[in-house]
Amino acid sequence: MEEDTDFRIRFSSLCFITDHVGFRGTIKSSPSDFIVIEIDEQGELVNKASDKPVYKVSKVLPEPNNLAKKAKLDLQILSFEETSNQEVSTLAGSSSDDHSFVPCSEKEDTIKDRTYKGEEENVDVLGSLLDEKTNELLNQFACDIKEKWDSKTELIGPFPEFSLGRILDKNQRATLHSAIRQKFPFLITVGKNSEIIVRPNLEYKELCHLVSEEEAFDFFKYLDAKKENSKFTFKPDMNKEHRKAVHHFVNKKFGNLVETKSFPELNDSADNPNVVITVRFRVKAHKHWKRSLLECQGRKDIYTAFTLRKENLEMFEAVGFLAVKLGVIPSDFSYAGLKDKKAITYQAMVVRKVTPERLKNIEKEVEKKRMNVFNIRSVEDSLRLGQLKGNHFDIVIRNLKNQINDSANLRERILEAIENVKNKGFVNYYGPQRFGMGRKVHTDQIGLALLKSEMVKAIKLFFTPEDLDDPVNRAKKYFLQTEDTKGTLSLMPEFKVRERALLESLHRFGVTEEGCIQAWFSFPHSMRIFYVHAYSSKIWNKAVSYRLATYGSRVVEGDLVCLDEDADNEQLPSSKVHLVTEEEESANTYAIHQVVLPVLGYNIQYPKNKVGQWYEEVLSRDGLQTCKFKIPTLKLNVPGCYRKILKHPCNLSYQLIEDHGIDVKKEGSHIDEATLSLLISFDLDASCYATVCLREIMKDDF
Repeated sequence: MEEDTDFRIRFSSLCFITDHVGFRGTIKSSPSDFIVIEIDEQGELVNKASDKPVYKVSKVLPEPNNLAKKAKLDLQILSFEETSNQEVSTLAGSSSDDHSFVPCSEKEDTIKDRTYKGEEENVDVLGSLLDEKTNELLNQFACDIKEKWDSKTELIGPFPEFSLGRILDKNQRATLHSAIRQKFPFLITVGKNSEIIVRPNLEYKELCHLVSEEEAFDFFKYLDAKKENSKFTFKPDMNKEHRKAVHHFVNKKFGNLVETKSFPELNDSADNPNVVITVRFRVKAHKHWKRSLLECQGRKDIYTAFTLRKENLEMFEAVGFLAVKLGVIPSDFSYAGLKDKKAITYQAMVVRKVTPERLKNIEKEVEKKRMNVFNIRSVEDSLRLGQLKGNHFDIVIRNLKNQINDSANLRERILEAIENVKNKGFVNYYGPQRFGMGRKVHTDQIGLALLKSEMVKAIKLFFTPEDLDDPVNRAKKYFLQTEDTKGTLSLMPEFKVRERALLESLHRFGVTEEGCIQAWFSFPHSMRIFYVHAYSSKIWNKAVSYRLATYGSRVVEGDLVCLDEDADNEQLPSSKVHLVTEEEESANTYAIHQVVLPVLGYNIQYPKNKVGQWYEEVLSRDGLQTCKFKIPTLKLNVPGCYRKILKHPCNLSYQLIEDHGIDVKKEGSHIDEATLSLLISFDLDASCYATVCLREIMKDDF
């Protein structure tokens, strides 16, 4: 693999829009020298005390279930009376006929149903939610599937399915999903635009090849119920190879949800023990449980908002730590944007399925990880990426010096630079943190592999080590040499949350194309799409450099311009983007600050000039000439957007200080320039980078 020797090379080739000389200095000497505070949509700094009702101690409500989300079936819970340590087994426990199932013929054996305590008291959920005709057709569909399977007839062509129609009420949909699966475990239900579709459960049929139908029926009911502390036991089995096949099936299909173990069971008549396979829900997945349906009816998901302060901590590491402490998964967190690692950052976050009280209870543990959570309160919904006005920055630049071979007064150079960028703006490049700080592999290279559906290559790029002898890079090197996921896990430090999440999935599913697809799903959606956005960002950076080198500050025919002066960065609707005509170029109708360039996606138009041709050539070179910017296997859609090529800092102020804090901005001050530091504060729109603004001010690539 060719080494991308230094990320600086990529940014030293980018151009400037201003013509001042600039100066040198050091940024991010420590995290406290780079403070980032998110500005919410109302224009308020999120580190300020919220004027909304904040957390108050109150009666604790039971938490919703936080089961791992990658189960093959969209398992829902039906109401069952709580009983601890309950066992569902084909060996023990009473069985009764499923009265709601209508046999297709008198010859068909009645399906025996092992029930939980209290299930007999449940109302006929299907009868109460479906009209008589639909209920009858559903029963007939179920009978038809069973008859085909019982007659050993293979389902040829597209899998048969039955639609219950659109159910607009979310709670009713959840109830129907679960009720159907409890009544007909050999069927599965899927949701599509509020429509519930019923299909054959092919995994049920596959399990029937290994165990009796009675066991398969009970096993899938057990899975759907998700009963706390419950276990399921298959019939005794003396055949070791057969038990191995059952273990393999259950762990392959549902390994993220349950675990299997074999236990000896002494026979009454012999000393030789039978062996039974027992299935239990994983403890981590069941740290917190869903309440029963009767308790949950009418209750909305719980959302708790808070402000997160973190210091010198990567965003995804912070989210991973909080997820572990709260017993949820990273995708239960939502946020408006990513923040720098080597900095002190404040940002709004929302966590789903966690009460304010529970979040308050982990405050002390969070502080040990250089984090704080405050402004804790209940809200109605999650956050979405881009749901912010911008960010405020307080930055200290130390060790200020003139550029090499520049003998001008340093104070004057600094003043000139700041005023120049304040008036003319800066080139709105994506900053280097968008691409990672690795020297060998950048996030955009992983994104390109994902866009080309090269899943194994993307994983190996992710695990490409740097030329450093530390535990993380030793673990990565070992993985690339051996593909031994279990061994790599033992080497990978605990704090590397993303690496360990991928390795755990690869250990379960294998380092194959399909296994790598499953592994990427161990990342939340926002993290998966981050890599694709990194590739799009790299192309945009190169495109704006080409645009400025080719046409300079002139607005020319074929350029794209934004017609809405107040439009947010990257939130421009296509209706507000206009293609410049020859007449408009001649009349100088538009200014350079109105020019936008497309960020790659399936729903954008390209400039109709040399820049558009450049885009085509680059995509062809990277093998994306036919790319639709959709990755169905990873559930990623990239519509694209438009980004202004120039931006201006707002509310800019600065102060020159000595290291011991004396203000030297006043006229007549004379000090040793080597002791100077610059404290600069400004606001930027969302998705703009302070390091890029500083690069334009200082004319330095740090």
